[in-house]
Amino acid sequence: MRFTSEQRLDDGVFEREFTLGEIPGILWTPASAPAPLILIGHPPLGLHKMYPRLAGRARHYAAEHGFAAATIELPGSGDRPRWAAAEQARADLRRAMEAGEPVGDEIVDALILPLVEKAVPEWQAALDALLSLPEIGGPVGFEGGVISIGIRLAVVEPRIAVAGFFAGSFVPAAIFETARRVTIPLRVLLQWDDEGNDRQAALDLFDAFGSKEKSLHANLGGHTGVPRSEMEDGARFFARHLR
Repeated sequence: MRFTSEQRLDDGVFEREFTLGEIPGILWTPASAPAPLILIGHPPLGLHKMYPRLAGRARHYAAEHGFAAATIELPGSGDRPRWAAAEQARADLRRAMEAGEPVGDEIVDALILPLVEKAVPEWQAALDALLSLPEIGGPVGFEGGVISIGIRLAVVEPRIAVAGFFAGSFVPAAIFETARRVTIPLRVLLQWDDEGNDRQAALDLFDAFGSKEKSLHANLGGHTGVPRSEMEDGARFFARHLR
């Protein structure tokens, strides 16, 4: 891990950009150390585009609750190299949605499964590097991003003790089955009127999770209408399990 920039923000949070090989990332740490870590996922839109939302959540966790938070660029996003198969899958998805046609399993698999296979080992490598820093301590939580990545990570990475997922569509059948093996405490956020999300599929996925402790937080409104109170409630959820 190589830090490429650093700044002390006006709320006292220390923000550092880093690279891990070819993978860019950002780390936010509070004044107190060592701090429990929350890994913050995001959609494949690029770190720069997602920065305001990511930084808002991370700074809240760090300044108000004493958590460290980190994120990394997803494969094929931002300035990272694209791969032809993923680009074709995205094009097929857009074409089906614009035509009002059902999105077939083959499109979902081609879009999501390669991303999961690439992203999960990168998150684990980032976790190795982050936990080696003296200002970071365990345990670790995971929040947000592509839900299929979070599901796989929750199963294969024993250092992740708790997760908060944002319900989303286009979950391959193989990942749906993996969800049955998730056993850590879960908090799942669902926007009830999300035009891009199949509500019933999200409910079925929640039912499939094998965790004995899981809660579903459903709010009226579309994809960007998540109430501000959910951030604070999520922080309390992490605090119960990471302190």
